[in-house]
Amino acid sequence: MNTQTPVAEETLDSLFKVGAHYGVAKARRHPTAQQYLFGQKDKIDLFDLAKTQEALEVAQDFVRSLAAERKQVVFVGGKAESHKVVRTEAERVGAAYSVGRWIGGTITNFSEIKKRVARMVDLMNKRDTGDLTKYTKFERLQIDREIEKLQSMYAGLVPLKEKLPAALFVIDPRREAIAVREARLNNIPVIAVANSDCNFDDVDYVIPANDAALRSIAYFVRAIADAYAEGATTKPSAAAVQQ
Repeated sequence: MNTQTPVAEETLDSLFKVGAHYGVAKARRHPTAQQYLFGQKDKIDLFDLAKTQEALEVAQDFVRSLAAERKQVVFVGGKAESHKVVRTEAERVGAAYSVGRWIGGTITNFSEIKKRVARMVDLMNKRDTGDLTKYTKFERLQIDREIEKLQSMYAGLVPLKEKLPAALFVIDPRREAIAVREARLNNIPVIAVANSDCNFDDVDYVIPANDAALRSIAYFVRAIADAYAEGATTKPSAAAVQQ
């Protein structure tokens, strides 16, 4: 007897269509991934998508709860395949993000990162309001170059303002080991789409799935972004308002 609801069946079908079930070669498997696998095909690990779906729903509930408390989640996507969708989806829901190379110290040296972000915002505001007209053409050119450099590194972190994030959402925790390590050192939960070559013990909310294919990455990034947007529409608690 089929006990799956129509919504659950639709989700499983969607996961299958984007190739979320494809892991890595069995020889590269990390032991912690074993419990989430269905089997292998041509020596490639295959995830049990029912477990992937369940893990995604747990992660979404957690993200909704953070957004409802007006807490920030940083979307982290270092892989080239993830850059566009991570930036687009994070900006869509007002979340912080980091694409490309993770800036070491983003969490562990947050006080310095805040200064860099504040400098960028200040220069951009002065440029937009015409306050830079008092400088020479050469000086303005130098400032524009500084703004461009700062934006390339810190533009996605502006939503953090003065506070550390409440969680990281990572594509491939194995690749983003530095970001994961910084989060764990500061007791910041890590949510991650993790392939079968990752150490799942490094992640608080693991979503076992293909973290390499664009369609799979995009599916999970949008799912987490949607959850964040849903949580943000919830009336915040009195404690969250006072923060």
